[in-house]
Amino acid sequence: MSFETSFKALSDPVRRKILQLLKKGRLSAGEIASHFDMTKATISYHLNILKKADLIWEEKEKNFVYYSLNTSILEEIMAWLVDLKGDHDDEKC
Repeated sequence: MSFETSFKALSDPVRRKILQLLKKGRLSAGEIASHFDMTKATISYHLNILKKADLIWEEKEKNFVYYSLNTSILEEIMAWLVDLKGDHDDEKC
């Protein structure tokens, strides 16, 4: 996982909404698609980008594919952002 890939994936509002949906728990591709007015192929495209960025996991069960958040990657990004922001006391030195 690279931050560049993650940030590129996060730059699209559709993908951010998919992540918001998955925050509540795992969903099938069809369940995700039902929240959008676009083709299933387009949703699949967005899911693939999120998978390549390691922001989501894919799990196959029988005839369905379920997606869930990879919170460890999100935590790594958040930790980097907090570190980037730094401690305001550092500015006084």
